[in-house]
Order: sequence, then structure tokens, then C-alpha cells
Amino acid sequence: MNAPQTRPSPSVNTGDTWQSPKHKRTVYLVLAIVGLSILFDGYDLVVYGAVLPNLIADPSQIGELTPAIAGTLGSYAMIGVMIGALSAGAVGDRLGRRKVMITAIIWFSIGMALTAFAQSIFMFGLLRFLTGLGVGMIVATGGAVIAEFAPRNRRNLFNAIVYSGVPAGGVMASVLALLLEDTIGWRGLFLIGASPLIFLLPMALLALPESPRWLVSRGRVEDAEALVVKHELPARQFLAVETTAPQQEKAAAPADEREKALQRTGFAALFSRAYLPGTILIGAMSFIGLLSTYGLNTWLPQIMQSNGVSADNSLYSLFALNGGAVLGGLFASWMADRVGAKKIITVTFLIAAICLFVLPIPLPAFVMYLLIGFAGIGVLGTQVLTYGLASNYYGTSARAAGVSWVAGFGRLGGIFGPLIGGLIISAGFGPSSAFYLFAGVAVIGSICTALIPRSPAEATVVITSHGDSPEEPALNKRDDQAPLNRS
Repeated sequence: MNAPQTRPSPSVNTGDTWQSPKHKRTVYLVLAIVGLSILFDGYDLVVYGAVLPNLIADPSQIGELTPAIAGTLGSYAMIGVMIGALSAGAVGDRLGRRKVMITAIIWFSIGMALTAFAQSIFMFGLLRFLTGLGVGMIVATGGAVIAEFAPRNRRNLFNAIVYSGVPAGGVMASVLALLLEDTIGWRGLFLIGASPLIFLLPMALLALPESPRWLVSRGRVEDAEALVVKHELPARQFLAVETTAPQQEKAAAPADEREKALQRTGFAALFSRAYLPGTILIGAMSFIGLLSTYGLNTWLPQIMQSNGVSADNSLYSLFALNGGAVLGGLFASWMADRVGAKKIITVTFLIAAICLFVLPIPLPAFVMYLLIGFAGIGVLGTQVLTYGLASNYYGTSARAAGVSWVAGFGRLGGIFGPLIGGLIISAGFGPSSAFYLFAGVAVIGSICTALIPRSPAEATVVITSHGDSPEEPALNKRDDQAPLNRS
């Protein structure tokens, strides 16, 4: 029998505290890598809108752009994000989180660089679509990485930090366009989007380890134990194996269905009988959240002008909406780590519905922007929490597929949101109808959230060295899912 390896004692850490400075440093480096990746994903998605007026005004850049063609080009990236996100789930649960993250960083960076040299509308659109594939891979895989490295009592907060990179990247794109577009042009702005290839890729290669929990789920226990020792990670958290729930929690599905779901990988697990109700409801949440997010971000200034607000002041509505999403989303995520994401998302959807329902009423400017900020918490901020809920609802073998489902299926809402807003405005129904529609959608989102059943997965500790017996009995506590699925 081989001698036992020296590794952190499972009794030292329960997933709520740092086991050592090296453990803390490793997790914060992972947080930085994923956060920067999603920051540049947000930059990529918004920089096109920032440079679009100049592309339309100057046909010598890539060709004659009509508003219809410009809108179609904008949708290509979104379609790429949807396909990339859905694909990353199946790939990530089989090949590993690290490989997908590194591939995605390379992919979208090269895509941005090549787009900077596009000379035709066709090539520009094709490269936007291909770049979107890499963006989708990052958005889908990032949540799985954070869920498997973050301390149990900070998973929602860490997810909120990294996914707030999407609106933060949009702000970065807008600011850099204002400051630099006259100097370096739109091509230079796209080259900035390719800069992760220079600094983020080396950082990921050096500091982003594979997930030990994923290794355990694939039967590579020795490799997982080696990473736990190398990075001084808590064995109780990182060498956990999922099994069926204890007897008192088996009402949601038969034991054999739970076992089958936990043994399956990727989308096969998501659409198994045990996971299917939660999969449908979580997908609906994401669809509704992104429908509201992209619908309001596209049409809110126009709706506000139709409601009597000046053109200049209407632009501040977007700052209020996104600012509320970032600040309020972080606070909501902090609360979700204490009372459960399901409760918080249900409430934030309802807050958004109330605020949107009240907005058509004539109000002082301060109150109006405050309501828009709270609405931002309920739509954009809620979407951040939805990624976190999904990444912890599914077991390790299906986690990347679960986040991919949220990111990919939700993008359909992102495509339909602007279309629905445009139809309402073009039909002449007025701003009140638009606000009431988005308010009603938020109510549906709250209902979907409240109906999500308890996850069939449960973490159980199995900590072994090669040839040894388990050192720790199974945990009775739902160590993996409890913070996300409390009722």
C-alpha cells in the first residue's frame, strides 16, 4: 500500500473560512482571471454599439451600412454567444474548466484582433459571430469555475463580482470610445479588446488550476489530491463527491432517478427526470431576465423621451439602470449567501415589477431615476444571481452545462427583448404599455423562481489517498447547494 499523502486535514475547513494564505491567494487569483475575462466579454459586446455611429457615417470603413444591416450585424455576435455558451457546457463537463477557459480567452482575443482589420460588411459580420462563440464560452464556464473554487458562504457574492464585469465592460467600452476613438479609431478600440491575449492568457496559464472537484467527478482522484496539496485547499470542499440526498429529502424524486442524474454528464443530466423541472424553470428565469435586460437597455431612452423626458436626460436612465444593477446586484448577492438566492431573486423580480409599473406616473426626476435603479437590480442584477444559482444547483458533472443552459437559452430573451420593445413603440402603444409589459414579465420571472424545486444533488465528503480508505464520513449538511436553494 502506498504511503498516505500529506494534505490539509478535512476538519480544518468547512468551506466557510480560508484554510491558509495560499488557499486564499489561489481563490482570489481565480476570481481575478474569471472577472477580467468577463469584463472584456462585456467590452466586446458593447464596443460595437459605441463605434456604430462612425461606421454608419463613413462607408469607406467596411461598406455602406443601413440601420437594418447594422442591426443585423449586432445580432450576429449575440447568436454566436448563444451557440458558444450552449456548446461550452457539454465540452466543459468533459474536458475540464481550465481548458475551456484558456481556449475561450485565446478565441475571443484573436477574434477581436481580426475584426479590427475587417474590410467588408460580410467579413465584419462573420468575425463578430465567431468572436461571440468565445464570449459565450467564457460566460458559461466562468460560473462553474467560481462555484467550485469560492468558499461556500461567498459563492453568490463572487458570482456577482465576476458577472458584474458585463455591465462594467460596457461602461469601459463607452468611456474608451469617448476618449480614444478620435485618436485610434474604431479599429484601435477593437484591438484593445484583443489585449487579454497579452496579459490575461499568461495569467491564466500560470495561475488557473483545474477544478479538483471536476477531477474527482471524472475519477481522477489522485490528480485532485495533488492539486489540493499544492494549493493548500480544504479537502472537505474540494474533494467532495455528490450522491443522493438523505432519506428525509427524497420526496422530490426517487433515489434511482437521483443516482442516474448524478452519474450523467452535461446536458444528459440537465434533462434527466430528476433535474428537468429545475432546468426548465431556471432557463425561463434567464430568458425573462435577459429579455428585460436587453429590451430596457435598447429602448429605455426612447421610452423615457416618449414619456416627456428630454433627450439628454433620457440617457441618464441607462446609467441609473446599469448602476443599480452593479451596486444592487452585489448587495443582493451578499444577502443571497445568507438567506438563499431563490428568495432574493423572487423578491428582486417583484421589486423590478413594482418599479416599472410605477414609472409611467409623473414623478420628480430623483424619484424616477431611483426607481429605474431599483428596476436595474431586479432585471440585470437578478441575472447575475441566476448564474450563481445555476452553478450551484447542478452537481459537478453537470455544472458547466447548467451555466451554459442559463447563458445560452437566456440569449434568446436577449434577442427577443429589443424586438418586443421595438414592436410596442412602432405600434404606437406609448411608454406606459412598454413599462407595463416589462413589469408583467418580471412578475412571471418571480413566479418561475418561487417554483424551482430543491436540487437533487448533495455533496458528500470522500477524502482518500491512493489505496487508502475514506477518512471522513458523509456530510449530513447540503454543503454544495444549501446557500442557493433554501426555501
